[in-house]
Amino acid sequence: MNEEQRTKNNAQRPENNAQRPPMKIERFEDIEGWKAGRVLACEIYSASRMPGFAQDYGLKDQIQRASGSIMHNIAEGFDAGSNAEFVRFLRYSQRSCSEVQSQLYVALDQAYINETQFQKLYKMTAHAKAKVGGFIAYLLKSDAPREK
Repeated sequence: MNEEQRTKNNAQRPENNAQRPPMKIERFEDIEGWKAGRVLACEIYSASRMPGFAQDYGLKDQIQRASGSIMHNIAEGFDAGSNAEFVRFLRYSQRSCSEVQSQLYVALDQAYINETQFQKLYKMTAHAKAKVGGFIAYLLKSDAPREK
């Protein structure tokens, strides 16, 4: 049996296809979207310290605030009393991701960041947005009330 057949056979075994139980989220810091937002905020702050970008106080302030809002809205929503309320804050977080992506275009057009930096930051923002979106989908499917 070659390696490809062995891999295929292992994938067909029931114990290899069983879904892992969901990780219990006890703190907002356990949420993957919050973690991705935190990493992104660090990168945005670093990029906005560069010469030129740092002197554009309006854009610098706006993009820093929007990147922080990704994680802040998740944290604030975590203490909401219901999934519906939490989802509302998670959607604010997604909107902050879109805001950062739009502001990245301004930073690129003003030559505050180069194309490589733009692509990296844009993809990081899309990743955070996708993580938040996945969590929203999970919460909307969940029938159980949130436990605090």
